[in-house]
Amino acid sequence: MQPVKAVLFEPVGCLAEFPAEPFNEIAARFFGGKRNATRSASRAYWHVLNLMEASGRITDEFEAFEVEAVNGAVVFEDVAPALTELKAMGVQLCLTSSLSRAAVAAFLDRLPERDLFSAVWSRDSARGIKEAPLRAAVASPDNTVFLTDTAEGLKTAMSAGLNGVLMMNDPDEARRLAMQNPAGGIVSLLELPDFVRLVTARNF
Repeated sequence: MQPVKAVLFEPVGCLAEFPAEPFNEIAARFFGGKRNATRSASRAYWHVLNLMEASGRITDEFEAFEVEAVNGAVVFEDVAPALTELKAMGVQLCLTSSLSRAAVAAFLDRLPERDLFSAVWSRDSARGIKEAPLRAAVASPDNTVFLTDTAEGLKTAMSAGLNGVLMMNDPDEARRLAMQNPAGGIVSLLELPDFVRLVTARNF
């Protein structure tokens, strides 16, 4: 793995704890599926993205539910110190999400550290979901990390040619996802600067 020059963040599950219900509601109401009982917002979110991808249906009708999810999200306490330290290290920080422009804007309004991001991509500005926001933000894939806490996120990082780093929010889930050979794993955003330093040291 090359020295890390940029980190891409998906807000859902990596910068905040989101409620699962609004994403489950999108799946049930707009895609006619059985109501998902998962309490994991990340799994519910990526499930909706897979439904969008399979159907080709991405409309403004989803926005109200996504904004509801943002309004119910709790930003992790370690976001501010971790992002501040990474920025001071010269790492480029990008918010890359498959959420709508309105939902991303609502999330940034709740984030005092919004100015630390050098770029922000939503599915609207990137004109697509999953890989599209990542590809829009990336200048050099070998030097870029995508932080994710789901199997689908790791697959998306791989498809985009990025280094997927696992955010280990759930110990049992993390053990299972470790079998997918992520580029690394952290249990707190506070560990991310040290991860970047370690990768840099191994390249010198």
